[in-house]
Amino acid sequence: MKDRTILHCDCNGFYASVECLFRPELKNVPMAVSGDADHRHGIILAKNELAKKYQIQTAETIWEAKRKCPELVLVRPHREAYVKYSVWINEIYQEYTDLVEPFGIDESWLDVTASEQLFGDGKTIADTLRKRIQKELGLTISVGVSFNKIFAKLGSDYRKPNATTVISRENYRNIVWSLPVSALLFVGHSVEHTLHGMGIHTIGDLAFAEQSVLEKQLGKAGSMLHRYARGEDDSPVASVYDQKEAKSIGNGMTFRRDLISEQDIYLGVMAIADLVATRLRKHHKKCYTIQVIVKDAQFQMVSRQKTLMTATNLAKELEDTAMELIRKHWKIGRPIRMISIQTTHLCDEQEILEQMNLFQEETEQKRKQENLEKAIDKIRLKFGKGAITKLSMVQNDIGIEMENKQASVQNGKKDRQ
Repeated sequence: MKDRTILHCDCNGFYASVECLFRPELKNVPMAVSGDADHRHGIILAKNELAKKYQIQTAETIWEAKRKCPELVLVRPHREAYVKYSVWINEIYQEYTDLVEPFGIDESWLDVTASEQLFGDGKTIADTLRKRIQKELGLTISVGVSFNKIFAKLGSDYRKPNATTVISRENYRNIVWSLPVSALLFVGHSVEHTLHGMGIHTIGDLAFAEQSVLEKQLGKAGSMLHRYARGEDDSPVASVYDQKEAKSIGNGMTFRRDLISEQDIYLGVMAIADLVATRLRKHHKKCYTIQVIVKDAQFQMVSRQKTLMTATNLAKELEDTAMELIRKHWKIGRPIRMISIQTTHLCDEQEILEQMNLFQEETEQKRKQENLEKAIDKIRLKFGKGAITKLSMVQNDIGIEMENKQASVQNGKKDRQ
């Protein structure tokens, strides 16, 4: 049986490269896209090739980066532009195959097995894509070509920038097995630490390790990583048609009376955000873009949206973003008849790479909020949607209905989160 031909395409320094398109002078200086330089958690999110020469690392603090390179130019991120270029890049990929599976905003797998008769072998298609994207969009990509998804991704990481690497059945032992085990997909710091404690430092070490020992230490993940190291990955590349099942998830509400005060508005937003976040988690999705639609009693409408730095399916983050948009674009006190919250640019919650949410304190806070909201999901699944709610929603007069009369109420601390 003929092997599949899988490509993994990875945009080189994506955020920094897009910024350089708008400001070409940045190509000639060491520059980085960063968080808020005035905030103590400001970090480096991406950097250009000149900055890499100073050993500047993604996720290190701005202070550390500036110490290495005092002349480093910092640029605030423009998430909306990154999303647009990501869409354009994937549209080019789809001219060669409908089996295109994004993996984060700047990476995608392509299965071009059935396309080789039309466009040439995997390497030829990879080189064509590199040339087209550079010519048409001004960006560069690195492409890995292999017989499975895991090795294709290793190939795109192997040589950068703007390179094609073929990892075949004939050469993968020489290329892959000498790489550090941390290079393998899904080997994070914790797993790497465990493997090092077992004397496993390279992917080759992992390939020759006893599967039973790996399972004892890492559970099912141990056997999965063992298969990956040996090239035994048969996971398919998803079709773009499968991924188009849910383009957006949202809810709207027409209220029993007009909302006037900010407290009224927040109550309505809180209820809608809770519904939308619950649906996102039910479908195992996160969103990058949040849209708020507000309509008054005369049916005049305002629609605004914001694209987030990191994808979310948390009600708290939907609430905060929706209220931010309303405060900015709607005069508080002007009666509101209806509010709708829509989420777009959806991604799979298991596959999204939280590349920009690297603040340890913020991550811990977000993890606590995720645990809280998932716990609420479980309670509602078992006892009904109205089994637990926020105190402020009980006995409201704007039309938010409770499905259970005997609703448990979160304590004040949870209500403030």
